[in-house]
Amino acid sequence: MEIRRFKDEDAVEVSEVIRETIRISNTKDYPAELMDELIKSETPENVQGMASWTHFYVVLDGEKIIGCGAIGPYWGKEDESSLFTIFVLPEYQGKGVGRAIIETLEKDEFFLRAKRIEIPASITGIPFYLKMGYQYKNGITTPDEEHLIRLEKFREV
Repeated sequence: MEIRRFKDEDAVEVSEVIRETIRISNTKDYPAELMDELIKSETPENVQGMASWTHFYVVLDGEKIIGCGAIGPYWGKEDESSLFTIFVLPEYQGKGVGRAIIETLEKDEFFLRAKRIEIPASITGIPFYLKMGYQYKNGITTPDEEHLIRLEKFREV
């Protein structure tokens, strides 16, 4: 397993990883229509857009991209960051790939400069993020209007 920064030529494959993961992993927690809309929006152009303002990483098993994750500023703030677009192909889940992504993101300069890091998490990802030390923001454990649950971690800077 290798983790490296995203390259523009990764966009199509990363888009497929995201779509496949949503299709298989997230549909158990959300209505099918909502997941269909999300899958349609996760285009290569959307991935490139995210990569243009975040530090976006991909995980490879040989030549195959099996996961991804990004970190960027939280609403432009210098002392707060956010994790985005963390996906691992279903057949690789539970094998340390997600942990490796989080550990990589937590070594990134956007993490190291931040006092607070937020994750807009899917219901599906909550157990994993709680294991990684993130907590419910403001104690809210139900999805918001974007169907996400906000988690956060504080660190000493």
